Amino acid sequence: MSASVLTAVAWPYANGPRHIGHVSGFGVPSDVFSRYMRMSGNRVLMVSGTDEHGTPIQVQAEKEGLTARELADKYNRVIASDLQGLGLSYDLFTRTTTGNHYQVVQDLFSALWKNGYVVPKTEMGAISPSTGRTLPDRFIEGTCPICGYDGARGDQCDNCGNQLDPIDLKNPRSRINGETPKFIETEHLFLDLPAFIESLGSWMGTRTEWRPNVLKFSQNLIKDLRPRAITRDLDWGVPIPLDGWSDQPMKRFYVWFDAVIGYLSASVEWARRSGDPDAWQEFWTGDAQGYYFMGKDNIVFHSLIWPSLLLGQNGAGDKGGEPGRFGTLNLPTEVVSSEYLTMSGSKFSTSRGTVIYVGDFLKEFGPDALRYFISVAGPENQDTDFTWEEFVRRTNFELANEWGNLVNRSVSMAHKNIGAIPKAVALTPADHELLAQSRAAFDTVGAHLRRSRFKQASGEAMRVISAANKYLSDQEPWKLKDDPDRRDSVLHTALQVVQDANTLMTPFLPHSAQKVHEALGGTGVWAAQPSMNEVTDLDVPERSYPVLTGDYAGEQARWESTPIEVGRPLQKPSPLFSKLEKELGDTGPEWAPIVK
Repeated sequence: MSASVLTAVAWPYANGPRHIGHVSGFGVPSDVFSRYMRMSGNRVLMVSGTDEHGTPIQVQAEKEGLTARELADKYNRVIASDLQGLGLSYDLFTRTTTGNHYQVVQDLFSALWKNGYVVPKTEMGAISPSTGRTLPDRFIEGTCPICGYDGARGDQCDNCGNQLDPIDLKNPRSRINGETPKFIETEHLFLDLPAFIESLGSWMGTRTEWRPNVLKFSQNLIKDLRPRAITRDLDWGVPIPLDGWSDQPMKRFYVWFDAVIGYLSASVEWARRSGDPDAWQEFWTGDAQGYYFMGKDNIVFHSLIWPSLLLGQNGAGDKGGEPGRFGTLNLPTEVVSSEYLTMSGSKFSTSRGTVIYVGDFLKEFGPDALRYFISVAGPENQDTDFTWEEFVRRTNFELANEWGNLVNRSVSMAHKNIGAIPKAVALTPADHELLAQSRAAFDTVGAHLRRSRFKQASGEAMRVISAANKYLSDQEPWKLKDDPDRRDSVLHTALQVVQDANTLMTPFLPHSAQKVHEALGGTGVWAAQPSMNEVTDLDVPERSYPVLTGDYAGEQARWESTPIEVGRPLQKPSPLFSKLEKELGDTGPEWAPIVK
């Protein structure tokens, strides 16, 4: 039975190009999941965009001699282009500086305010002594007053998980220039998180199938929730639609507040652009399922704060209330958080020079090698170190030797000896055994993909490929010139498994899957790719921007074993994957950082 599935993908921040650590958390996992869900007959809405507000954008803009909007425009295009190149099948990849986003954020805030879940409060805010500009909580580091960790941020400690305020930190310092921040008294609006403790706890108790790292981390924080500021003293952000606040040029919503609402605003924008303004409701209400993908540093925003905003909008927090403009919205079905992809044991860092940008990687190696590495060896359940040696090994031995070799020799032998897909004259027990294993893998791999277990899913698919390679080596069809019926039966069996395996690998390797489909004589689109289209802002027509979108509902791959077409002409295949030089495994390409 088909379902309506929302794939909500974390919004990359538009202060620079994204690196492969970023896309290992939000990008590839969400696309593998979405492609599988579509292939299984579900209706999927995959949305995200660039996160473009906040002080870090202003700081980077000054460094580059640009305005904040010019910087956001620049990196919105860079990021969208990279994600298109990686083949991420967004139904809409937009941005947070649209008129539509501003309106959705303000409407959701109004529901929270009306229901009593937002309260004004005076606090000590951090500013830069040298510029007078507000310092974002995440741009202040110091020693955690609870556990003593020296790398705690001004909003939370990643070591103990506790929510913090910048003034709580011992020895606070600016991550921008190292100076000690100055604290001044200022009034802000706060999300009354303690007013959701009971309702959040009840809902969290039903999330028994979440990844253990997400569930345990979130449950440990519920009882200690404190009010959290949703506004900041800056002029780059979404205006606050409240008397006494809307006319203050240096008061805007905090960037985290408007960014997390982007899942809803992007869905609304997609619906408006589709011609049916209410189409978004299919993916947010009733029996719809919502899956949220991000790195572990964003767990708290998706497992606690975003559900709190939804509960407040719905009038379903501990204070009650009435649903806002959007009616009753679904809370997340699952929060799928990955750990960190590291390099030499540390997080990727632009400032330290330990960074591999997505665009550079794609130019050198193409998209599928990276997609495969993240799926089979990425930080799904624990921090994982990226090494060029492991990347070369996986590419050469698993993609080129195993999968590429199976496709090439199966199609080549059939093309050379028959010129088309041969008929199976009589199948032996060995033939039936391989075919049965291939068919059974659809249930096994599919079950893992539904639960976002990408390593197990890709491992099971590769198991079928290994079995098929062993089968060809055992049956030796190249020696069966004097027994064409048996030769044709072996090649028919091999080609059927190639087609099955290609279907199994399509969510992971959509670009090469299209090539295999064509190598088997297929025509048309097998795995649709996103396109980048220039659009006009729906509410501010003098502005335009690029979006990623695509038609993923046509006649494409389906998650099932389909019989190959006997007699379909075959051409001589080209290599599916090229082997990488072994020496590349030592330090990587010339442009890559050298990490000891």
